[in-house]
Amino acid sequence: MSVVRLRGHHLICMLGFRGMGYSERFTQNMNEVYERLRRSPGTSVEIVEGADDLCAKFPCNQEYHCDKRSVHEHDERITQHLGIQTGERLTWSELLQLVRDRVQPEHIPVWCASCRWVSYGVCKAGVERVQNGMPLPPITDWHS
Repeated sequence: MSVVRLRGHHLICMLGFRGMGYSERFTQNMNEVYERLRRSPGTSVEIVEGADDLCAKFPCNQEYHCDKRSVHEHDERITQHLGIQTGERLTWSELLQLVRDRVQPEHIPVWCASCRWVSYGVCKAGVERVQNGMPLPPITDWHS
């Protein structure tokens, strides 16, 4: 099984993914990665700098923000807080444990203030689920 390549802030985005995205193609790709990690928490995840497996499907007709300095700074903020580095490989379950140990729901509105998805509250709810020892839900019943 191949490794999932994720940048720092996408580790948090995966916790809050609920089927919304920038385009149908992007959303389908994110759904596939999310479900793979959800179903197989032993999946190896490589922390990368810059564009990752999610950025690969960013729609061509929108402003490509994956290489912006502010996004790189956001990645660095998350990886530093989790105590991980670019190039490091951990299983998804190990990353969830780091989130459980080091991330609080209150971090999300501060860290992600400029994110267009923060107002939905889904990433904060995702962190809360992890904090409560609950698994990530299937996309179809995320609200349960």
